[in-house]
Amino acid sequence: MRDAPADPALTAALEAALVRELRATFHQLNESFFKGALRAPTLELVSTRATLGRWQPATRAIEISRPLLLERPWGAVVEVLKHEMAHQYVSEVLRAADESPHGQAFRDVCARLGVDARASGVPDAPPHAGEEKIVERITRLLALAESPNRHEAEAAMAAAQRLMLRHNLEAVHAHAPRDYAFLHLGAPSGRVGEHERVVAMILGAHFFVEAIWVPVYRPREGKRGSVLEIVGGRANLAIAEYVHGFLLATAERLWREHRLALGIRSDRDRRTYLAGVMVGFADTLARQAQRSEQEGLVWVRDGDLAVYFRRRHPYVRHVRHAGQRRTDAWARGREAGRTIVLHKPVAGAAQSRGRLLPAKT
Repeated sequence: MRDAPADPALTAALEAALVRELRATFHQLNESFFKGALRAPTLELVSTRATLGRWQPATRAIEISRPLLLERPWGAVVEVLKHEMAHQYVSEVLRAADESPHGQAFRDVCARLGVDARASGVPDAPPHAGEEKIVERITRLLALAESPNRHEAEAAMAAAQRLMLRHNLEAVHAHAPRDYAFLHLGAPSGRVGEHERVVAMILGAHFFVEAIWVPVYRPREGKRGSVLEIVGGRANLAIAEYVHGFLLATAERLWREHRLALGIRSDRDRRTYLAGVMVGFADTLARQAQRSEQEGLVWVRDGDLAVYFRRRHPYVRHVRHAGQRRTDAWARGREAGRTIVLHKPVAGAAQSRGRLLPAKT
């Protein structure tokens, strides 16, 4: 598994904590994906940039690149570790010694367990060339949503959503194989706010992806946290990624305008207001979904996506969280959220990655 760039050192204590976290992650993956079939190997951190990870059968060691650990998201580390564990499984459980490292036995194991056999290890999922066309059509509609005429803007946003719905209905009815992938959105956080959870709900309910909060580790801080993972077709991932960044940035802008208008000096009610904003936008999307149903456009969840999601996350826990108090700040935020109209990105706006289409090279 190849790749990776500068290797700023960790303190001895942080490196020891990192190795413990890797070991704990190995055991969790072993139980979830390999039914406990693997014996714990030695986990070694190596400074090489030639590979991201490597299974060494002679010494029973899994090597993980230090630059990978320090410079890439934790989700990439987990994917690399799963990839090397699949090599270990083929080597020690299947004993397929005659095969090449990425031979048929390895590919079969990866397909069955939902492990990325391509060895990239980095969560990144730009649309394929064919899927870019649908994203471009949606981008053009969102450009119309920048109209100063509110009714025209809302009509353009609704048209973009109907186009997404039709695209996904056609894909499901075609029964053609789809290339699913995943992305991690935003920075890992030790505390997930209600507004962020509502955004995750919005993406899962209205933008044709599955959304789940996954645990991550922050090596430089020696702390655990969570990050939002979305799973779906590549075109849907590109759009959902944009929506995620757009909503978070827009909600923060609305809060700043609310503070200025009312002369509020503190951020005490910020999270409550942001939660209201997201609920208000969810209200708008729910109304649009009802209108689509009246037109006969009814979404039935993608069974193949559900299978892919379960492979990635064999055991999912559902946890209930208390919401923000429904104060005046929440009510004002909800009112403001109902006025949000999705439109295409503005250059330099604060978003997840600030684009709907992959950069041309």
